[in-house]
Amino acid sequence: MTKHQQRVAEVYHFFDNKDTVLGFRKLLDCAIDTQDMSIYKEAIDLTDWKETHNHAIDELIEKSKNLLAKIEKVQVKEHISEHSVLRAKDIVKSYGSNRFSLGPVSVEINKGQVYGLVGENGNGKTTLLRILANEISFNDGSLNYSFNENSKNDYDLRTKLVYIPQRTEKWYGSLKDNLKFVLSNHGVSPEENEIRTLMMIARLGLWNYKHLKWSELSSGYKMRFELARILLRKPEILLLDEPLANLDVLAQQVILEDLKSIANSVNHPIALILSSQQLYEVEKISDKVIFLKNGKYKDNSDANGEEESQLIIEIDTNESRDKLLEVFKDFKLEKLNFNGGVYVAYFSTETQFYEVISALGNAKAEIIYIRNISSSTRRFFVN
Repeated sequence: MTKHQQRVAEVYHFFDNKDTVLGFRKLLDCAIDTQDMSIYKEAIDLTDWKETHNHAIDELIEKSKNLLAKIEKVQVKEHISEHSVLRAKDIVKSYGSNRFSLGPVSVEINKGQVYGLVGENGNGKTTLLRILANEISFNDGSLNYSFNENSKNDYDLRTKLVYIPQRTEKWYGSLKDNLKFVLSNHGVSPEENEIRTLMMIARLGLWNYKHLKWSELSSGYKMRFELARILLRKPEILLLDEPLANLDVLAQQVILEDLKSIANSVNHPIALILSSQQLYEVEKISDKVIFLKNGKYKDNSDANGEEESQLIIEIDTNESRDKLLEVFKDFKLEKLNFNGGVYVAYFSTETQFYEVISALGNAKAEIIYIRNISSSTRRFFVN
């Protein structure tokens, strides 16, 4: 089964289970993969119909499956990624003696991969992103892009390598007109321009906002506009600085799922690096998570000898330390820290997570949440 067929089968599964919200977004991803303007037109018409028939769930599922059947028949050429699209080795950035220093940092990413960049404020996330985006210089190390070997000027690089800061610039006119302007600069014919623009508007959840101006959009929808504007240019690498900063919890989950799906496009995957304070949400969709502290680098595959022999559990509870120590008395508990309002328990590798949960349940301990962070970059925050 090809990747295109797998994605189509996944969409059928969503609609069979009446998950029309996520199913429809993934349907549009499959439509975009075809690069077929007739498919695009049908997807656009279906989006317009959906927005005016909010309660016709069964009919939406039927119409969506009919379109999906057509998409399934299209032969989609799959992109084969053979080389890393970005290679940074031992990057060091220093701002002088006794001032902030970043690195050494080594990053290698392929198209279709998503890397999360996490760390407390002031630890170098934005600096690293701007270095990778070729916006600021660095003192030592090397930085290469696979698509830039034959580029003749900086414009070619900027077309394929895009950095979106946390605060985006103001624009004028309607959202739709601004997006059409992007494609007109790339020589796209007026008819195709209209179709591709509306398709991207549909995919980024901007359908009901396409005629609004900058001042009429919330911060979250301004970010979605920026993503739409950039994705129309078909970049190779996309670097996002705190794209979740102004979004509520639900919107964060939606945009991350969208970014993951878009990065994994069948015929035009994107290498995506994004910084965020939302650690767990980012970890769910990332192939690797990079952790920066005081400019120093780790990732979620790093571990020292002590961590490799530990089960690390984060517990939010109103129970006392004495109660927890009593519950864990039969386990090899190495230490129990209270960190940021929650307990972090360190056990030897002989202890299993399910055993700890069972013991807490048997003791009728009131648990608000419990999480195994043995392989999460969260363990770097609490150490």
